Amino acid sequence: MGKSFNFLPASFEDFRRRAERHLPRSLFDYIDGGATDEVTLRRNVADWKDVKLNQKVMRDASQMDCGVELFGEKLAMPLVLAPIGMGGMAARRGEVQAKRAADAAGIPFCLSTVGICPMDEVAKVSDKPFWFQLYMLKDRGIVEDILNRAWDKGVRTLVFTIDLAVLGTRYRDIRNGMAGGLGRWGKLRTGLIDYMMHPKWAMDVGVLGGPHGFGNLASYVKYSKDTYDYVAWTQNQLDSSVTWKDIEWLRKIWHGNLVLKGILDVDDAREAVAVGTDGIIVSNHGGRQLDGVSSTARMFPHIAEAVATETTLLVDGGIRTGQDVVRALALGAKAALIGRPWVLALGAGGEPALTRMLDIIKQDMKTALGLTGVPKAADITQDILLKDQSWNC
Repeated sequence: MGKSFNFLPASFEDFRRRAERHLPRSLFDYIDGGATDEVTLRRNVADWKDVKLNQKVMRDASQMDCGVELFGEKLAMPLVLAPIGMGGMAARRGEVQAKRAADAAGIPFCLSTVGICPMDEVAKVSDKPFWFQLYMLKDRGIVEDILNRAWDKGVRTLVFTIDLAVLGTRYRDIRNGMAGGLGRWGKLRTGLIDYMMHPKWAMDVGVLGGPHGFGNLASYVKYSKDTYDYVAWTQNQLDSSVTWKDIEWLRKIWHGNLVLKGILDVDDAREAVAVGTDGIIVSNHGGRQLDGVSSTARMFPHIAEAVATETTLLVDGGIRTGQDVVRALALGAKAALIGRPWVLALGAGGEPALTRMLDIIKQDMKTALGLTGVPKAADITQDILLKDQSWNC
C-alpha cells in the first residue's frame, strides 16, 4: 500500500489492463463487466466520444481553472468517485485508500452501503466530508439507523440508488460463480484457485486486508461466516417495492442533500424534482442492470432540457477521460462520477495509481479547456460543442 507507483500508464485502458493481470478473474469481471451482452456498457463509453468539441484558438490559455462548486462545496475539479459495492476488495482497505486519493485531489468520495470499509473507518482518513450511498432495505429501522450513523460521521450528501429494484443478469458473474450457479463450496473452491493464481493480491487483500464483510452492515448480519453470507443477507433485504412515496419518507428523515442515482427517463426526472430531491444522477448503473437501454450521454440532453433549471444534474456511465468530463459539463451536468476507473486504478496499483489517474483526468480537462477557449470549468456551456450534433436532439 505504501510502495511507489513505478510505471507510467497514460489512459484508462492502461490501468484496466494492469488491474486485469493483478486481480483474481472473478473480481476483475465483477468490476469490469455489465449486464447480459454488455451492449449498454460499450455504448456508455462510445457515445461520449461522439460528443464533438469545437476547437477555438488564439484564446488566452495561460491560466486554467478546473474548480467548480457543488452542493456548497468547492471542488478542485467537477468529478466524484462513485459508490462501488465491494470496491474495497480491489486493494487492501480499498475505500480508505480511495478516500485519501480523493481528498488529495480535492473531490468527493462516495462510500457504498455495501462497501468493505465501514463509514467509521473511512471517516478517520480526514475531517473532509464524504458522501454516502444508500440502498433501500426492507427493514426501515436499519435504514434510519444507517442514516443516523452517516450523519454523525459528517455525511451531508446522500446518494440514493433507485435502479436496483431487480438485479441485472450479468453473464460474467454467473460464469465465475459470483452470481450463483456453483453453490457455496463450488464458489469457495473456484475462488481459492483464482486467488492462488494471484498471490500478491491474495496476500495484500485476502490475508492482510480483512475483514471482508460489508462494513456498514456488520452489526445487522448476526451470524456471518464470510462474504457470501453478507451478499445473501443484502440481496434478501433489498426492497423491490420502493416507489416515489418512499422517497418522500426518505426526504422527511434525511436533512442533508438528497441525490437520486439511476434516472434515465424524462418523466422520472420530473418526478424526482417533484418529491424534493436536491440532485439527480443520470445513470444506467454503468450498464450493469438493463442491457440495451440508452447510454447516459445520449439520454442526458433530454433530461437536461426538462429539469436542468430545477435541480442539480450529474451524470455517470462511460466517463473515462477529462475530455469526457468537459463534454458532460457542456451538456449541462454540474459534475460527473466515475466508478470502474477508480476501482480498476486501485486494482492496478493502489492509492498511487488512483492518484495518477486523477492527475491525468485533470490534465486532460485543462487541455480541453485551453483548446475550446473557455479557461474556467465553471464557465462551460454548450457553446464549446459543434452545432451539427443531431444525434442528441
